[in-house]
Amino acid sequence: MASETEEQSPTSPIEDSDAIVPEPEPEPGLNGIPVRWYDADRTEPYTRITPFQERHDTSVEFFYKPITLTALSCGLAALAYVATTQDVLEEGRDKRRVGVYAVVASFLVFSMIQFRDGPFIRPHPAFWRVVLGVNLLYELALVFLLFQDLQSARQMMTLLDPSLNVPLPEKSYAENCELTPLNIWNALDIFCVAHALGWFGKAMILRDYWFCWILSIAFEFAEYSLQHQLANFAECWWDHWILDVLLCNWLGTYLGIAFPTIIGIKTCQYLEVKPYVWRGLKQTRGLRSKARRVLSQFSPHDWTTFQWEGTASFVHYITVVLLLAVFLAAELNPFYLKSLLWMEPDHPIVILRLASIFLCALPAVRELYQYINNPRKAKRMGQHVWLLLATVLTELLVIVKWSKGQFEAPLPSYVKWAWSMGGILLVLYPAVRFGVPATRRYVRKHRQGFKTKAE
Repeated sequence: MASETEEQSPTSPIEDSDAIVPEPEPEPGLNGIPVRWYDADRTEPYTRITPFQERHDTSVEFFYKPITLTALSCGLAALAYVATTQDVLEEGRDKRRVGVYAVVASFLVFSMIQFRDGPFIRPHPAFWRVVLGVNLLYELALVFLLFQDLQSARQMMTLLDPSLNVPLPEKSYAENCELTPLNIWNALDIFCVAHALGWFGKAMILRDYWFCWILSIAFEFAEYSLQHQLANFAECWWDHWILDVLLCNWLGTYLGIAFPTIIGIKTCQYLEVKPYVWRGLKQTRGLRSKARRVLSQFSPHDWTTFQWEGTASFVHYITVVLLLAVFLAAELNPFYLKSLLWMEPDHPIVILRLASIFLCALPAVRELYQYINNPRKAKRMGQHVWLLLATVLTELLVIVKWSKGQFEAPLPSYVKWAWSMGGILLVLYPAVRFGVPATRRYVRKHRQGFKTKAE
């Protein structure tokens, strides 16, 4: 055991323990018997299956060694070449764009080398450090935009894309709401596929079937509530509940589109019972096996099932409600930002924002789950979840500031009443579920104390 501990790879996950004797190596599968995903007992809870833990990275050991000075030398050489070569930077041309790209690249290289590791080690811890660096750059850009007015921000966007800063016509999807096959067929477009892929990503992030169901319905209610501000939120009833909820989110597998929620959950279930056997590239024989090992580097190292247990305690309840609220805000923010900055839904900046938030949310939610369910080992909130929370809230601040004078239509009274009732129910449930039993225990304890003193 001592020799195995000394040979532990520095990038392998090591669990801290208060005991002097190290914890025994967990047995893979169920009771030491490897479980294959296609013959696993689906009636057993997936949390009983302990994933294989990687002990040696002999296949790519070179990429796990610190090469900070080598990276610094290569980075400076690249900067020197780009900055001093005339065929790259011709005299008289605008060099601000290239300078910004160099600043971003330099910061991401620093992030890759110097940032702390996150919860994931596949495909490489450095990849998730770069993801954290991208999130930090986006947060800094949002902080800068927070101190600009809307017209200045629109003008600044032309530095990234000269075709921007042009007003866009408002588009409504509620013009012809007659339920006919032709109208439904005309409503099917590339955004249905994008919507489905988005819900696939949410299922992989949250790893909870009912969370995706709640968010799916909550987003449709949010569209109903905000269609007086954003015209593209105005949709036909069948567009809300048939195309969005039933088709794109729930029945895509059977209809041949993409059933993101179910595929995501089924993928999670497959990854939970999959036998994770990591062999080095040198120990793998055959070209096909070596190629399979290289591709497996981009798959999860192991899988953790999320058991949020939102009704187990008051802390879990508050965490789940806040998590879903932040997710809903992250869903609504890009619609407002692209409307205020006059960007088309398929603009590369909008797509880049969605992709980056997805990558940032993967380790962020994993860190939040660890922070809530294992506070003994997670002493503080992880860097990914902290930064992503700051990013979503900063986006919200930017939207609130720029929305002044842009959306003149008042909030309908029925929307106010509906959300007020929803807020009351969210407060009333924990009061009854946790407050009343706690009060009874408090009163019973004090009555027993009074009886003891009286005796």
